[in-house]
Amino acid sequence: MVLPTSPVVSPLRLRMIEDLRMRQLNGKTQVAYIRAVRRFAGFLGRSPDTATAEDLRRFQLHMAEQGTSSMTINATITGLRFFFEITLGRGELMTMMSAVHEPHRLPVVLSREEVARLLAAVRSPKHRAALSVAYGAGLRASEVVALKVGDVDGARMTLRVEQGKGRKDRYALLSPVLLETLRTWWRAARQQGTMLCGGWLFPGMDPTDPITPRQLNRAVHQAATTAGIDKRVSLHTLRHSFATHLLEQKVDIRVIQVLLGHKKIETTVLYTQVATEILREVVSPLETLPAP
Repeated sequence: MVLPTSPVVSPLRLRMIEDLRMRQLNGKTQVAYIRAVRRFAGFLGRSPDTATAEDLRRFQLHMAEQGTSSMTINATITGLRFFFEITLGRGELMTMMSAVHEPHRLPVVLSREEVARLLAAVRSPKHRAALSVAYGAGLRASEVVALKVGDVDGARMTLRVEQGKGRKDRYALLSPVLLETLRTWWRAARQQGTMLCGGWLFPGMDPTDPITPRQLNRAVHQAATTAGIDKRVSLHTLRHSFATHLLEQKVDIRVIQVLLGHKKIETTVLYTQVATEILREVVSPLETLPAP
């Protein structure tokens, strides 16, 4: 994703874009930071480089009063902090803004039976294969769509994930069932002429472009409806289910951390709270009380 640098862009915005590129932040982050400053400028009614600390405080109060989610408020503050600290060199103005506590929510997890029903309900072979990767290898949506044919290593039984979250390469799990699913899809796509040699594993309408996460999420929602699953399901739900089911299979949590590409073990530990099969194995102290 490339931010515009046309002549209509103001010098201030152009400088911020240059600062973003210098630090090699990914495209989505750059867009989010620019959006945060644009939103603040709209509230302020003048150029954001004329803002005071009190203006920033009023803006956060405005967002809170408008019912803006804590996640959006925090993302906006992060974007503004970059603008004032890096682009303007006036980080002291951010002292009146403070991050908002985000409610702790457990991820939605499907049972194994629900995953089987969901995958069986997917009509498109391409979508079924992509969703099988999301669950079978625990990949993020952005990682699924970025896979290329050459990333599938049947000899070593691995999937190569290039530049995943945090710009890190890693190897993901490739099970025999998933490999056969991908081979079936590859044969069908090659026969249809929709997959280029060495191209995207899941091409879009134009084979030179990959399928989008939005398309895969639509496929997940449709499959969940067809399968009669009433949980809030997204492509990321399959990643959550992958991690939880591995934990229930007694796979070491440090191994799961590596497979998921988590930087911190604390992120992976979250799944211990939704691994219900592990909870069922715990004996309540009520059961061990002596008879009166």
